[in-house]
Amino acid sequence: MEAAVEAGNWEAALCAVERNAGAPGPDGMRSNELRDHLAKHGAGIRAKLLKGSYQPGAARRKEIPKPNGGIRPLSIPNVLDRFVQQMLLQVMQPIFEPRFSEASHGFRPGRGAHGAIGAAQRQAREGREWVVDMDITAFFDRVNHDILMTQVSRVVRDKRMLQLIGRFLRAGIVLPEGCKVSSTEGTPQGGPLSPLLANIYLDKLDKEIERRGLKHVRYADDCNIYVSSQRAAQRVLEVMGQWIAKHLKLEVNAKKSGIGRVWERKFLGFILTAALLIAASPQAIAKFKDQVRAKWDARQSLSSEQLRDQWSNYQRGWWAYYGRAEEQKNMVQLSGWIRRHMRKCFWQRWHNASGRLAALTRLGIPPSRREVARSSRGAWRMGRHPVLQEALNNRTLKKYGLITPADLASRDKPRVVSNRRMRKTARPVVWEPRRV
Repeated sequence: MEAAVEAGNWEAALCAVERNAGAPGPDGMRSNELRDHLAKHGAGIRAKLLKGSYQPGAARRKEIPKPNGGIRPLSIPNVLDRFVQQMLLQVMQPIFEPRFSEASHGFRPGRGAHGAIGAAQRQAREGREWVVDMDITAFFDRVNHDILMTQVSRVVRDKRMLQLIGRFLRAGIVLPEGCKVSSTEGTPQGGPLSPLLANIYLDKLDKEIERRGLKHVRYADDCNIYVSSQRAAQRVLEVMGQWIAKHLKLEVNAKKSGIGRVWERKFLGFILTAALLIAASPQAIAKFKDQVRAKWDARQSLSSEQLRDQWSNYQRGWWAYYGRAEEQKNMVQLSGWIRRHMRKCFWQRWHNASGRLAALTRLGIPPSRREVARSSRGAWRMGRHPVLQEALNNRTLKKYGLITPADLASRDKPRVVSNRRMRKTARPVVWEPRRV
């Protein structure tokens, strides 16, 4: 605890909370108010932490719809509690990190989803093309407090730290209607400490899988085990499901879990193709197409610039994640379909014949071809009309920032240098794609 409240750790935690700028908890305090609050009350808070008498408040419950249906419950602690959790995280993480399995990739410094996908690809290329895909039912809501605290106490000996972690786990939640509910299990999603606690809890699973001589990749509660035959996969799924129920008090979701070849089961939004190349999963492509339809819906009360910025921010963020795929055909080939949605949207936003005539004039369409402005065809059909394709051609759309996966993919390709220029270069040059 002395290390947690040390001045350098204190300031680093404060900066982290300010940088994250999350929503306020039940007490209404915002992140930008925390520094002034600590200037007035910091000495008392530090004394309570050292004495072991600090009492965290309940977290605010917020329900987030999942893309595939259902609700993901988030718990938003008070800003002061987030600050305290961040201080604990910063002193605990360096202690636990060396103890974690190499197969664990989620919520760890220097690791992420792309590393997990790369590890899965390596397992498949070594001949383990059958995957046991285990989905744990409501993991964060069903973590057993006794098992978790036993795991933590094997490393952390400071009773004040252990008591405080226990209080955070049992602090409860405030429902949207204002009712407070106590917590008897689970580690609420939303606090800085929860990801570390989740990894501590599931480290027991990692060690058991490795003890059995199996190869796996885990990202948070998404765990894939790689074997070389269907029979082995069926056996592992059954045995590990029983072990999880007995030793972790958790349940494997029978509907979402299963076995299959690596190109049949998605992992973190990706799949491996039959050639064992990383590609965006069909489910990820379907969700992306839903977003295209929503963001190019002409009924939105947004200006053209706002439509562009909304789309650009989403497209660049999506590509930053899925653009790491090695097989990009299923993404790039959507570009023409996306541009048709863009043209359809602008056709509708030009409202009527006079508005469309004026727009086509501004875009340089000659008078002899502007009569299309009076067409009674539907907007989707007009999206591929030759005149509209000429007015809003690919170059024009790109010029105004209306980008597609094809534009981003071409930008990421290695630059080609002529032989003459390379002869002038005294040393060999390594060409790398530019970052998104």
